[in-house]
Amino acid sequence: MVLDGEVINKLTIVLVLLLILKLQKGNPATMRFHLLTKARKRTVFSYLLSRAFSHRSERPSFGISFDIDGVVLLGNSPVGGSPGALRKLYGVDGRLKIPYVFLTNGGGFPEAKRALELSQLLGIDISPSQVLQGHSPFKQLVKRFENDLIVAVGKGEPAAVMTEYGFKYVLSIDEYASCFENIDPLAPYKKWTTKLAVTQNSKFNESVPRNDVLSKRVQAAFVVSDPVDWSRDIQVLCDILKTGGLPGRNVGPQPHIYFANDDLEYQTKFPSERLGMGAFRIALESIFNRTHPHCLEYTCFGKPHTSVFKNAEIVLQKLVASIYDDFYDKNEDNISSFKTLYMIGDNPAVDIRGARQTGHPWFSILTRTGVFKGKENHDKFSADLVVDTVEEAVDYILAKESAL
Repeated sequence: MVLDGEVINKLTIVLVLLLILKLQKGNPATMRFHLLTKARKRTVFSYLLSRAFSHRSERPSFGISFDIDGVVLLGNSPVGGSPGALRKLYGVDGRLKIPYVFLTNGGGFPEAKRALELSQLLGIDISPSQVLQGHSPFKQLVKRFENDLIVAVGKGEPAAVMTEYGFKYVLSIDEYASCFENIDPLAPYKKWTTKLAVTQNSKFNESVPRNDVLSKRVQAAFVVSDPVDWSRDIQVLCDILKTGGLPGRNVGPQPHIYFANDDLEYQTKFPSERLGMGAFRIALESIFNRTHPHCLEYTCFGKPHTSVFKNAEIVLQKLVASIYDDFYDKNEDNISSFKTLYMIGDNPAVDIRGARQTGHPWFSILTRTGVFKGKENHDKFSADLVVDTVEEAVDYILAKESAL
């Protein structure tokens, strides 16, 4: 058996460590000395151990957040050379060397499923922890509504998303509406049906019995992703929100409603932008306010809120810790720090605005493959850099950080 140089070096270091441990048993005070670092001193043992099993000797001082729609993908097609750009963040051995996450206001599927889909579309291995969707912060509300009846709205698998987060009594709005006869007056005129979605959910009857739905109040509604049937969803949500969570009953206190994002528009394969969840929220709010004595109370998550960017920084810090085994290279707060975090997005009012208002260490890069198509920088929400494609953005970052 022939050992390569890296294996031999690691074995040599391990032997040295064993010798140090043996000598320390006799006189530990004489065998220990410290190396001065920025944060604190560390022992020879910890230094050698970290160097023996880390993938590279130095941690990157930067991280990258990618928007998806209009930057990495248009629909289900890669755009702007995104597969090649992302491959540059991996080493020749296929291991991730530059920490990055996808920071999107989109969603509708569990993070694990979305990560698998992205991996297949882009030809790289993406971890679920690298996918931060608009509805990911809903996890923070599990303790509050864990045992309450909630309704999940949107395309994809909104109920599955909320169930995976830990909510125990979740119905999609398709399932919920099917429990109330004649709740949607336009149902007979629609070409599609929601019955199939209900029958396909094997957990529907056992999770929330129909009798409970007709007698139990909805405590919260979560708009997880872009709604599909606007007329039906606005009608049912107004019924829930105006009656205190039980359609057909008297007026009651408004249940909570949460939106995963407030994007007015987003980019698809169609030449012009499409209406997003923010447009749906405006429509629902306008109708609710005209038909109810009190204004709609709601909470929106997603970009451009600074909390989203701060959470992305924390996730990137954890990602670095998982890539590089040397957990001693941290600051006094025991957290790996970044000199620069790059946000690559296509929407000035969402991606660029969020990065700019969050401030240091965020650096905003605006691409022209999505919502933004201007020749110059955006007038109101100007980016630190404007490029044509995500590949050009990554090349700039790697050149600037001397990581090519």
